[in-house]
Amino acid sequence: MKEVAPHDRPREKLVRLGAIGLGDNELLAVVLGSGARRLDALAAANAILAAASGVHGVPQLGFDELRRVHGVGAAKAAQVLAAVELGRRTLVRRPAERRPLTSPEELAAFLLPQFGARAVEAFGVVLLDTKYCLIRAALVSVGTLDAAPAHPREVFREAARAAAGAVVLFHNHPSGDPRPSRDDWELTHRLVQAGRIIGIPVLDHLILSDTKYFSFREAGRL
Repeated sequence: MKEVAPHDRPREKLVRLGAIGLGDNELLAVVLGSGARRLDALAAANAILAAASGVHGVPQLGFDELRRVHGVGAAKAAQVLAAVELGRRTLVRRPAERRPLTSPEELAAFLLPQFGARAVEAFGVVLLDTKYCLIRAALVSVGTLDAAPAHPREVFREAARAAAGAVVLFHNHPSGDPRPSRDDWELTHRLVQAGRIIGIPVLDHLILSDTKYFSFREAGRL
C-alpha cells in the first residue's frame, strides 16, 4: 500500500485506534492481509464490497463468487468466509440457563445470526427436549439459491438421535424475502403430519432472511 501513509494503513490504524476506528473496507483489508500482485489488500477489499453491494451483502457471497473478484484467490476467499462465520458465531447467545425456547421471537433471535444471511438455501431443525428447552440446532440439507430439499426421514432422524421431544423447522431465503412459497406451505404440512405420526410435534417453521422472518405459527397455519 505505497499510496497510504504507514500510520494510516489498516493494520497499523487498528493497533492505534482499535477495530472500531476502521471503515468496512479497512476491516476487510485486515482480514485479507495482503492483496494479489498489482492489487493491494485495500483495493481487493473495495472490490469485494462492490461485488456485495456493501458490507451487509458479504455474508451472501459464496466461495466461487469471492474467487471471481479481482485480487481474491482461493486462500483469500477462504479467509473472508471464515471471518464471516466467526462473526456469526459470536452473535449467537447461548441461553444462560436451560429455559423453554418456543416463541417465534426467541427462535428468530437464536437462528437469524447463524442462518439468516446465507448465499444458498439451507434447511434445518431446532431440537427441543420435552420441556421445550434447546438441545441444539442441526442443518438437514444445503441446496441452491432457491431450494433446499428436506425429507421427513432426515428431519426426524436428527430428532430421534437427540431424543427430542419437539422440533422447530427453519430454512432461509437468500432472496431476502421470507414470505413462504407454495412449496413451503406443502412441505410444512407434510412435516407436521409426519411429526404427528412419529410422536414428535412440530411447534413452528421459521423462514429466515437477513434480518426478517416468517413464522407459520404466528400466521396461524400450524
